[in-house]
Amino acid sequence: MAKEVNNSVQNGKDKGEFMEDVDFASMLEESFKETDDEVTVEGVIVEIRDDIVLVDVGKKSEGRLYTSEITDKDGNLTFKTGDKIKVAVTGYRNEKPIVSHKKAIKKEKVKVFIENFNEEDSAPFHVKIIGKNRGGLIAESSDGVEFFIPRSHIAARDPQSLVGRSVKVSVLKIDKENESIIVSRKKPLDEERKKRKDIIQELIEKNEAIEGIVRKITTYGMFVDVGGVDGLVHYSEISYKGPVNPGALYKEGDKVLVKAINYDKDKKHLSLSIKDAQPDPWQEIEDQLEVKDVIQVTVSNIEPYGAFVDLGNDVEGFLHISEISWDKNIKHPKDYISEGEQINVEVVEIDLKARRLRVSLKNILPKPFEEFLKKHKVGDVVKGIVTTLTNFGTFIRIGNVEGLLHNEDASWDRSAKCKELFKEKDEVEVKIIKIDAEAEKISLSLKELQESPIQKYAKKHNSGDIVKGKILEIKDFGLFVELEDGVDALIRKEDFGNLNQSEFKIGDEIEAAIAFIDERKNRIRLSIRRLSKLKEREALNELNKDDDKMTLGDILKDQLK
Repeated sequence: MAKEVNNSVQNGKDKGEFMEDVDFASMLEESFKETDDEVTVEGVIVEIRDDIVLVDVGKKSEGRLYTSEITDKDGNLTFKTGDKIKVAVTGYRNEKPIVSHKKAIKKEKVKVFIENFNEEDSAPFHVKIIGKNRGGLIAESSDGVEFFIPRSHIAARDPQSLVGRSVKVSVLKIDKENESIIVSRKKPLDEERKKRKDIIQELIEKNEAIEGIVRKITTYGMFVDVGGVDGLVHYSEISYKGPVNPGALYKEGDKVLVKAINYDKDKKHLSLSIKDAQPDPWQEIEDQLEVKDVIQVTVSNIEPYGAFVDLGNDVEGFLHISEISWDKNIKHPKDYISEGEQINVEVVEIDLKARRLRVSLKNILPKPFEEFLKKHKVGDVVKGIVTTLTNFGTFIRIGNVEGLLHNEDASWDRSAKCKELFKEKDEVEVKIIKIDAEAEKISLSLKELQESPIQKYAKKHNSGDIVKGKILEIKDFGLFVELEDGVDALIRKEDFGNLNQSEFKIGDEIEAAIAFIDERKNRIRLSIRRLSKLKEREALNELNKDDDKMTLGDILKDQLK
């Protein structure tokens, strides 16, 4: 059985082709034709040898049957000497018949299949390709029925590649006379293609939601069966929230509503959408939500830069890290919120075109600066923590707000810098020297809590004292004089007396009288003019002591010598 098809079947046709008008009866006769003596008979086992079983089939000589044909999978014989056995005579060798028990069984199964076949109830079924000949392929069903697939109905460029594989076929022709069955792989494929085409066309044209079954889930989406056709739901087409992990929401076998959104005829790819099969929640957002509205949301995902919050209707909003707290030094959102937590937030932006919604948590929390103003005022002495050191000073946290301590307000030493005086997390006591409510800025001072060099100087000097110092700077309006380390004084131009500004040089020592010391404003004024007057008065006092009879004219004459 299953001999090669005669070359005459393909006479006049190209190799590799098998036209639809081939006479299946002629082809099958060549492929399955028995010899004149090839019949199925009932024989009797005469002798069982190691490899050969001798069977009496009513001929001059016993038929030869391979022992393996009557051995089960465990190696046990299923017949014994004297048993009757059905065999098919498949040929002769040296006038001795060659018989096959398995082939006889197959022929019986084919006969039963043909007897029970009902063309009206016939549906495609699966068979396994077990061999190939010039005319086509030999196939076998799971219950051992043998079929023939003509080359024109194989529907494969390389028929050999199908050997050993399971394929779906439909009955093409039943040959009761020769007890053979011709099947087609092409026929069910064509039917499936047509069915698929009709389903896809209907889905696209109707543009309606249809129930499908999740068949396979991948990292980029999931395949859904809609009426026997598989379409891909890309992960960006699952939720209005944006791309999601399909495996976190669905499992194979789940039923889902989908809508066909595209079909690529060249690639034969059907694209489906779950979100398009649902009402657009952004329409609800447009109709019911406004900026400044306070809504309750659930924290769905936290990232270092912020958190995504679920509004409960397949819409997600974004809560940026800067909108979580009034604390400007927030390190990570997880320090303030947790996934699954329900929180109230204020809507700060609705962009329907970009489908973007931004919310704020800090906007509904008490504003730290306003709380600060209720408790503090300029002049208060408070404790704070050093948070950030800069080249110009340091920021100090006082409760939930920060104030700035400039370098010049940190120490009476003009060369001192905050970076040299403090380190982060140091606790310091400072004085509030300015509050800018509009700009929400707080200026602090540390040196105002310390005794200034001028205050120390004032303990040893008084207004009217004659002092000496070194000229530091010469300005249009006067001179700056260094009296001691950290103690500077100003001589205004109008206090130069009879001296001219051109007579002064930086570094020169100069003598003057203290005009006044302002400890509160940390200022000292000197006067050369006052010094002259003081010296005149001292001279007059001395002369009066030495000679009470001397006239004023005499004293002035002596002074002018």
